[in-house]
Amino acid sequence: MASWTPATRRFLDAHRVGHLATAGADGAPHVVPVCYALDDDALYFVADLKPKRRPARELLRLANLRANPRAALVVDDYDDDWTRLAYVLVRGPATLVDAPPAHAAALALLRDKYPQYRHMPLDDSTAHPIVRIVPARVVTWRAAP
Repeated sequence: MASWTPATRRFLDAHRVGHLATAGADGAPHVVPVCYALDDDALYFVADLKPKRRPARELLRLANLRANPRAALVVDDYDDDWTRLAYVLVRGPATLVDAPPAHAAALALLRDKYPQYRHMPLDDSTAHPIVRIVPARVVTWRAAP
């Protein structure tokens, strides 16, 4: 298991959105933006109440993770001045957070970072699953030191 360096942690904490990559049993890639939060050991996101084409529990990202738990999340800085480019790539196994205390703890992290979540009824782990990605590999890159 990889861990967050202080610089990586600052970068991830300072950003608001990452792009989650999953692939189902058929290997077809699927990439979507997600809001995320982290603790010392893992990164979390929730199937929330933002408008979606299907119920949160049935999202393709979750179906993919049930079939193939390997996930990647990239958080990046883009700038037309390419000396300012940077990203963090987190790869690792993803699991659903089923235990009520763990779900509540992860949801508290997400609510601390995103005030919008404070007003969403996300406490039901069946309707609004939280996914935990344990970093097996973390790659940090900057165009300039």
